[in-house]
Amino acid sequence: MTKPAPAAKPAATGTTAKPAGSSATPAAAKTLPAAAKPAPAAGKPASKPAPALPANLGSSDPELRYRNGKTLIDQTRYELAMQELQPLTVPAAKFGKAPEAAYLYAVAAGRAGKWAEAEQMLNLLRNEYPQWPGLSEAFFLQGQASFEQGEPDNALRVLHQIPAGQLRAQQAAMKASYLPRLRDKVLWQNLLRRYPQDTVLARAFAEQLVFGGLYTDADKPQLDQVVQQFGLDRTRYTPRPRPARKSGYNVAVLLPFEFNDPSWETRRRLQFVNDLYAGLKLAQDSLQREGRPLNLYAYDTGADTLQLKQLLAQPELAGMDLIVGPVYKSGSKILARFARERQIITVNPLSQDGDLVLDNPWHYLFEPSTSTQGRQAAEFAYRAWGGGPAIVLHEDSRDETAFAQAYKTAYEALGGRVLALRRVDSEIPEAYAAAFGGYDAKSAGHVVVASDAKKAGPATLSALQAQGLRVPLLAYASWLDNPSLSLGQLDQREVFFVHPKYLDGTQPGVRRFRQLYTQQLNLPPSVFAFSGFELLYYFGTLLHQHGPAFQQPLAGSGPVSGTVFQGIGYPNQAHDNQYVPITKLERLELEVQNPVGLR
Repeated sequence: MTKPAPAAKPAATGTTAKPAGSSATPAAAKTLPAAAKPAPAAGKPASKPAPALPANLGSSDPELRYRNGKTLIDQTRYELAMQELQPLTVPAAKFGKAPEAAYLYAVAAGRAGKWAEAEQMLNLLRNEYPQWPGLSEAFFLQGQASFEQGEPDNALRVLHQIPAGQLRAQQAAMKASYLPRLRDKVLWQNLLRRYPQDTVLARAFAEQLVFGGLYTDADKPQLDQVVQQFGLDRTRYTPRPRPARKSGYNVAVLLPFEFNDPSWETRRRLQFVNDLYAGLKLAQDSLQREGRPLNLYAYDTGADTLQLKQLLAQPELAGMDLIVGPVYKSGSKILARFARERQIITVNPLSQDGDLVLDNPWHYLFEPSTSTQGRQAAEFAYRAWGGGPAIVLHEDSRDETAFAQAYKTAYEALGGRVLALRRVDSEIPEAYAAAFGGYDAKSAGHVVVASDAKKAGPATLSALQAQGLRVPLLAYASWLDNPSLSLGQLDQREVFFVHPKYLDGTQPGVRRFRQLYTQQLNLPPSVFAFSGFELLYYFGTLLHQHGPAFQQPLAGSGPVSGTVFQGIGYPNQAHDNQYVPITKLERLELEVQNPVGLR
């Protein structure tokens, strides 16, 4: 393996706002953390045994159910809390604390990521109990529910119904957290027309124009009007001149090469980094041959964030036209801030964490996020099989929970019905069989399993056989590499795979890259090498077509066929790849079911 080029200079050795919960919570929730506080990350080992469940769950005593609901929220058992509190919320229950129960149900639903259910309950609370003293808190939480569901107009409308002077700081913090995620200029302008006196909205709009890459010369009159009306700092909100297109561009590659540790163990552990960089170098060569030169500068970020911070202090980094990296989450957050401050587009090559790019117009993921994969899978399922009942199973990890929840939300938004959304633990032999119990599983039109666990595939097929279900099954592509599953088994059933890294070996681009890579490096390319090549070829081409601030042209184009992968694209202001191949075995050969242009 060719050693990556050294950095242009040797590296010296060596927070985004979150949605705010209100501090002025009603009596029902005084003992609870803020409504917007997320649940602890799933999948982490518990530091202590889980607390015992409250006694007499499902009791006929409404006061006991109410107390149990509060206890379950404290224990972060949000879905159980929802089940316990829901019967108390309707007027027919004649429960004296029905409004409080409804509010707590919405709190639990929000922390469980079930924002549609939270909003539905808040509507009930507002309509049935309009005299409840804590109604301002309900408006506040409903505003967050609307923001979370991508409905900023409704969020602002609801927040504006909070009486003047109440929760002012909390409202401003919420808007400041969510509004930067909006990247549609037409939407921004519509919101400004509807809420012309909203100072936080106006400032956020100015931020997006000046620092978010949305500004064009046609925006100058509106920006000047906003600056004058709201008394904003004219120096801060004067856009920088747009970078001119150049004959060549500088690209920084920030990866953990760890050159200082030549041990065999480290070299093997970081082979994927070398593969990724080798792919980038081949893309540089290809662009050079096509008359689109790039200068590639490799920087070793090491194994900790200190070295990355020292690198970013070097003046030359501020002059880059594009940055690729890093690969660790802690470093990604640091680099994201740098990219925003310096207004340099930065592409994370491997992460599937959509939270990293939520509110940063200069930060992109090369891969589709887990939520995007869930949403795209749901859209495929709805088109392919109609809106019939779906069963969605997922492991209790952060990524797999995000996939499943995104699938459910998207499928139901299209008009489909999710019969059951169940967590499973593949280490428990009977988990999958139990997941099909408690409802009419035989009425399902398809089954979704979000799990990379080796035991998940065999357990799912066994459970389906026991149920007598012969319906389409949607699973992760990692099942294809599971030695416990034969391709024949998967071919015989209607199994479809969410396959973001699918490579069709018969395609000319894949064959040519594999040939060039093998000739130069004397070994076959890994998927990381393919990723490095596709990333730099795609974004390097954009640099030459549009210059360094290419957010708007990128947002205006749909997914296109990749040079080696099936597709890539960032339409509608997306900051992660919006194309996710769905594959299926046909006569033991994989075929793409949703090619670009036929999604």
